[in-house]
Amino acid sequence: MTKRKLLKALKRIQHLPKGINLLRYSNNKIQALLLDKSKSLKVAYPSSIMIELTNHCNIKCITCAREYAYGDAMAKGFLDFEKFKNIIDEIHPYVDAIGLTGLGETFLYKRIEEAVDYIKSKSKGIIISCSINAHLPKSIEIAEKLINKIDTIQISIDGIGEVYNEVRKTADYNFFLKNTLGILAKAKGSNTDIMFNMVVLKENYHQMSEMLKLCDEIGVKYLNINPMNIVARTDLDNSYYDFYLTKEFKDEYFKTKELAAKYPNLELTFYDFESPARFKKCRFMWNYFYITWDGFVPPCCAKPFPKEKHFGNVFEQPLIEILNTKDYQEFRQDWFDEKNPEFCDKCFNMNLPAIIKE
Repeated sequence: MTKRKLLKALKRIQHLPKGINLLRYSNNKIQALLLDKSKSLKVAYPSSIMIELTNHCNIKCITCAREYAYGDAMAKGFLDFEKFKNIIDEIHPYVDAIGLTGLGETFLYKRIEEAVDYIKSKSKGIIISCSINAHLPKSIEIAEKLINKIDTIQISIDGIGEVYNEVRKTADYNFFLKNTLGILAKAKGSNTDIMFNMVVLKENYHQMSEMLKLCDEIGVKYLNINPMNIVARTDLDNSYYDFYLTKEFKDEYFKTKELAAKYPNLELTFYDFESPARFKKCRFMWNYFYITWDGFVPPCCAKPFPKEKHFGNVFEQPLIEILNTKDYQEFRQDWFDEKNPEFCDKCFNMNLPAIIKE
């Protein structure tokens, strides 16, 4: 467990539900443990969940699944606030962490502050995060309203300077950096962590080690780096993952890991590049679920397109029923059997071989 996650866990422990809700919370944890130990295909109420407030976005990025065929076909909109509250009402008091993020730009949701306040009205201990691109004219103003309410604001950064502009095609690095510095200034000394997330690909891999320096210079304490998941990129096939096995990428990857030790104030986390590809690297079907803006529950956040696959709609039936439908249980059986579902073709968990230091 990373230092950041440990601190969040301690905060959660300090603010557990009270009274009857503590009993419900505890019983759910026991149920989850028993189901896990018995290798049941059923699950208890989740400890973590992602809620997509919107799938609208203000920029276009080559890394984003919404910019390709699946995204072209998807319905777009904003989560109805009353329906949002209904979701929170059901998952409280069981949930420990809520991610208010999805395919879109979270700060486009006009009632984002109300959404955070509503969660906190249920329990101050629920850990809340969101992911943003820091590219709205009012990004700083919106972030300021959430400081000390939201636990982590993750900012997507897929490059530095012109590389950033190449990957995030309709964005401007200078504007992004200005907004990011403004958000960092507002968050300084607060209980809100600012975290960078970098999707690493052919265009930007050579800047991984540079990203450490940038974080140190501007005061970003957390950096996460993931490979690009092409599961929903209809323009690419699995041969793309061969890039991550090249000497050039591996040299930069291991260099970055080693250099991280020189930045004691920065916590670097990486996707697990060094373990073998297999379906069991994915845990989304067990304890981290995704709800789209229009209520559907798809298998994961990398390909959250209900027209391709979903297990039900929370506007029509309780979430806990959806998580334990026959279809969902069969999906988990595939996980036990190491049988890769067709839906997951091209996912990096099952197609990116382990990186070995030579």
